[in-house]
Amino acid sequence: MFNTTADASTPWYKHLWPWIIIAILTCSVTLTLSMVTIAVEHPDNLVTDNYYEAGKGIARSLERERLAQDLQQRADITLDSLTGEVDVKLSGSSQPAQLTLNLISPTQPEKDRRIDLNAAGSGRYVGHVVDNVQGRRFVEMLGQQGGKTWRLFEEEQVAPDKPLVLGDEPLQGAEELRR
Repeated sequence: MFNTTADASTPWYKHLWPWIIIAILTCSVTLTLSMVTIAVEHPDNLVTDNYYEAGKGIARSLERERLAQDLQQRADITLDSLTGEVDVKLSGSSQPAQLTLNLISPTQPEKDRRIDLNAAGSGRYVGHVVDNVQGRRFVEMLGQQGGKTWRLFEEEQVAPDKPLVLGDEPLQGAEELRR
């Protein structure tokens, strides 16, 4: 079919090497167009255009975490994989009537879960999550004390029936807020 030796009397399309070069170029153009299509149809939603507002939000978060640290807040969280019950044992100076627990996926916003927890007496709070939550999550607990919101926030590996502890790690990045 193809000549492997160069012969001046045979046309170019009967030689093997031009077709190999054309195939390589065709593959690279096809892959480039498919990558551009993927990038356009599925943009990265984790990038923010307003860095100033994001920075102010970080400062507010650190103030809330500092308040939780001053109140010596600590939470032991258990997620029951069978019933979906969320059980929290809260210790510290603040014992609000209601807490909010957010399980935030770092890359997939559709997997974020918000759980409202109600006091069940003696520092125990209960709530319910609809589905089984697993994997790496940012775990955020919010409560109120004296009209101010405090926040416990840590990155945790969530697994069924594995207890989580918030407030056991030192506060990072709030050196300028220390008194």
